[in-house]
Amino acid sequence: MLTTETQHHDHDDTADIDITPLLDVVFILLIFFIVTATFVRERGLDLRKADESPSATPTIAPTIVIDIGPNNEIFVNQRVTDIRRLSASIRRWHSEHPQAVVVIAADKKARTHTLVSVMDASREANVLDISLAGIP
Repeated sequence: MLTTETQHHDHDDTADIDITPLLDVVFILLIFFIVTATFVRERGLDLRKADESPSATPTIAPTIVIDIGPNNEIFVNQRVTDIRRLSASIRRWHSEHPQAVVVIAADKKARTHTLVSVMDASREANVLDISLAGIP
């Protein structure tokens, strides 16, 4: 006959929980999410420093100068322009001068949103050579 003490010890041995199937499921889910994840390649700005060597002869291309004032007013070649008409203005100038370069000079107090809007308008006008200039 079994005593009550031995019966009590038998119940303690069967109370273990096996977590191996749980780990298998977790690893399968991890592999699934890694395989199905899409990786987004973000576009950045192509910033190039000016050539500082004195032997380089600069080539002068027609330039569209876009100034952004401290109150976010936009000037295209020193004429006030609305942001909604900026793309058409750049497109017109670029059609007359296909090698034209856009130079954007933003004041330190100008909002970044205005600068990005000007860059977007330049890209809408199919101008790919955009330079940023700092205002001292």
